[in-house]
Amino acid sequence: MFERIKTALVLVAIVLLCLFATSHALPILVLMLLVAVIGSQEWLRLMPKLDYPARFLLGVPALVVLGLCWSGIWPLLWSLALLFWLVSLYWVRHYPAKTEWATVPILSVVGILLLTSTTTAVFGLWQQSPWWLMYVFGLVWGADSGAYFAGRKFGKHKLAPKVSPAKTLEGLAGGVLLTSVYALAVGLWALDLSFMGLLGFLLLSVLTVAASVQGDLLESMLKRRAGIKDSGTLLPGHGGVLDRIDSLLAAAPVFALGYWWLGGF
Repeated sequence: MFERIKTALVLVAIVLLCLFATSHALPILVLMLLVAVIGSQEWLRLMPKLDYPARFLLGVPALVVLGLCWSGIWPLLWSLALLFWLVSLYWVRHYPAKTEWATVPILSVVGILLLTSTTTAVFGLWQQSPWWLMYVFGLVWGADSGAYFAGRKFGKHKLAPKVSPAKTLEGLAGGVLLTSVYALAVGLWALDLSFMGLLGFLLLSVLTVAASVQGDLLESMLKRRAGIKDSGTLLPGHGGVLDRIDSLLAAAPVFALGYWWLGGF
């Protein structure tokens, strides 16, 4: 437990420094590149064996750098990510009966899409304000915390028993409730939104929370199919980088797309 807490504190410190220490983009860009490099290595563990893994390991960071430099393509990446997350609902719902998606071409494209859409979303939101990223982090953490406590107290109905047996519908409801209160508080007191603006902000926040849950479920499903407990071993007590950002892989692009659609970018 102590090792897990120590690792978490170090990670939080690194992220906060990258977000707030300077207005220069270099720290956050370096962090995104590290996520791409490490994330691509861990993604290989979730896939069927590649004949030429070096191509994937070199190609993903290169495409992430291209995406970070080409802001005009960001909305398209986020839209494609949203489309994928909708498709992944079917994957999770029918696992393990239907696993036609578990092929090298499909999972290679998915890995590239998720890492490029997430890194560009994080960077794009940081450009608007680091506090937008902190808000998204708050949604993800709030959803996890609300689901944990509500699930322990009231959990009876399994959300996806063949993918993540511990998750329940009651836990999901608890996460949505907690983050809805959080969103309303931010919308009313920090952003001073109008009634219609507040409704739109609340809807976007709830959709982001739903996406974060799906991100968690997808990684759990991929790990089950691959027969591994964690995506990696880099983070003591936490597993791999993908284990820490699985929810963010879905939440960040969805929130960024909604923010863009509402005129934020």
